[in-house]
Amino acid sequence: QKIGYTANTTGELWHNHPEKAFALRSDYVVENPNAAKALTMAIMEAQQFCEKAENKEEVAKICSQRRWIGAPYKDIVDRMKGNFAYGTGKVVENHPEQMRYWDDHASYPFQSHDLWFLTENKRWGYVPADFDSQALIAKVNREDIWRAAAGELNLPAELIPTSTSRGVEKFFDGKVFDPENPQAYLDSLTIKALA
Repeated sequence: QKIGYTANTTGELWHNHPEKAFALRSDYVVENPNAAKALTMAIMEAQQFCEKAENKEEVAKICSQRRWIGAPYKDIVDRMKGNFAYGTGKVVENHPEQMRYWDDHASYPFQSHDLWFLTENKRWGYVPADFDSQALIAKVNREDIWRAAAGELNLPAELIPTSTSRGVEKFFDGKVFDPENPQAYLDSLTIKALA
């Protein structure tokens, strides 16, 4: 509609950042382990479908519906395809920083990402500085369900991460998050909650 443009993609802020989360109550998982795995498998299959270039137009049609994004198909299809207009005449097609649904382990629940989010909560004062992030991650992250679902889907080994950590993350501003030393990340930040 030419009333707004892309300033940047979120991938330009954080390459292959985690995008969405799937969460279930722990009591539901305990009472319904097969359903939890089946739901995870369904999401994984949908992610694989959404990632394929030949399906992007159909994904845009689905997402344009009122119950999802509720924006006209013609307004979102280019973004779904990874084509971004920056409003300056610059248009990038098949942008390398477009949303990932499946590729590059986008689906995997890395514990290192959980740690980043909890570290950010420390940064802004939502949890105390001495909060035991690792204990919470061990309690709530269910990589085991993802791996069981991957086994049921017969995913090839190269699609299954070999580590619970994606490793060092680098951001647009040069800041670095090393899951082995989250405090160094916090110490490097100049913008944080007032004490």
